Amino acid sequence: MAFGAEELRVLRRALALALQPKTASAEDVQDCLRLAESLDEAVREGVRLRAFLVADLARYRAALPGTTAGYLTLLEEALGAGYRPDVDDLSALRALRGNPAAAAVLDRCLTLAEQDVRARLARRTTVRPAPTVPASRTRLLALPGGLSERPSGMVGGPAGEDAKEPVRKPVERPAPTPPPAAPKPSRPIPTPGEVFPRRKPASPPANPPQQLAAG
Repeated sequence: MAFGAEELRVLRRALALALQPKTASAEDVQDCLRLAESLDEAVREGVRLRAFLVADLARYRAALPGTTAGYLTLLEEALGAGYRPDVDDLSALRALRGNPAAAAVLDRCLTLAEQDVRARLARRTTVRPAPTVPASRTRLLALPGGLSERPSGMVGGPAGEDAKEPVRKPVERPAPTPPPAAPKPSRPIPTPGEVFPRRKPASPPANPPQQLAAG
């Protein structure tokens, strides 16, 4: 990636603003934004170019050995664009080892492949610090005497805590107070016979009407 004179000026100004951001003006901010957009576009263009080179390289590799010159040229161009040779490239270069140019490219590819392998191994074998457990989360030590025997299904603290706690008796509730008795009346309550006395049957008249008529 190459920078022009104007791009280098903006990049130098951006680095100065990173050290002293309070001195940034509106024009400087716009220049930095345009430079960032140009860099993003250059990165995207580099990705597209690398993908095109890899696809073209696969076609030339499939047509070997008739395309040896073109294949070696494309491979060197792809390596300059950040491409890393794969197993197929190494196999093709070993088959072309009799060609001096292919042997030189093979040595370069082997060096790059070895560097990649070492980098991957270094990432895997990096010693990561073991996570420390806060003091509040450390495992509690068991008290001497062990746990007390409890019936199944009950969960509680250590035996020492249960022995210290007094046994609580169930609270006895007072018996319900019966309702007050109704006051006794001062006079006896009259019976129904006294309130409604029976009527005596009427006595027949001394001289019935039939006897009066006959006499």
